[in-house]
Amino acid sequence: MQESLVKLTDVTFNYGSSSVLEDITLTVRPGEFWALIGPNGSGKSTLIKILLGLLKPDKGTVELFGQPVSHVSHKERVGYVSQKSNSFNSGFPATVLEVVRSGLTKKKGLFKRFTKADTEAAMNALREVDMESFADRNIGELSGGQQQRVFISRALAAKPELLIMDEPTVGVDQQNSASFYSMLEKLNRDNGIAILLVSHEIDLVTDLASHVACLNRTMHFHGGRRDFAKLNDNDLSRWYGHSVRLIHQKEGGTSND
Repeated sequence: MQESLVKLTDVTFNYGSSSVLEDITLTVRPGEFWALIGPNGSGKSTLIKILLGLLKPDKGTVELFGQPVSHVSHKERVGYVSQKSNSFNSGFPATVLEVVRSGLTKKKGLFKRFTKADTEAAMNALREVDMESFADRNIGELSGGQQQRVFISRALAAKPELLIMDEPTVGVDQQNSASFYSMLEKLNRDNGIAILLVSHEIDLVTDLASHVACLNRTMHFHGGRRDFAKLNDNDLSRWYGHSVRLIHQKEGGTSND
């Protein structure tokens, strides 16, 4: 069996007396594309922070690449794009190429000068997301959807094995969201990069992902896309606390979990 990239076992987390996550178990293996779905306040972003080592669970274990997350030294093996990336300061004086190239500092060190090879790696990463022609543009001149592609490219520059994204299409219209998710599917399929994607857009995401995890404090479902497709609306509505058909109208805003 392949080494797991992510392995959470019986993870529980509380904010004070408030229970956020209870006995969460999840495994992500190389090449898989996971969609992590659930309503606002379900603990999705908290789970990502635990996975990245930013929060410590009250119970359970968290492993990256077969090691406890606290022991993982090669953090460049993980690329991360937050939901706040598309609210980038439009006046920030950096070109698209400079933003993408900055993604290599984690790998080479903060004060090392960029080489010709670094620039080529950044251009290759831009090429992967169809943004090569924007390399010399100021990042603030781009649309929200274009900026998100740039931040995906920044994460890809260090050639990660796992790409984690927390609501990357917040503020992006539905047509551009569909295009964005198709791009992610291509990266997963052609490059073999494992993806863990947090999203509210159930229909779009679960059509593309290979695996689905439905979280609402507890893990109600985690498994293959085909098994998820067999679930009925009553199960999903019970897990979400309301009809999932209303998600796009009611939960388009920023997540609070």
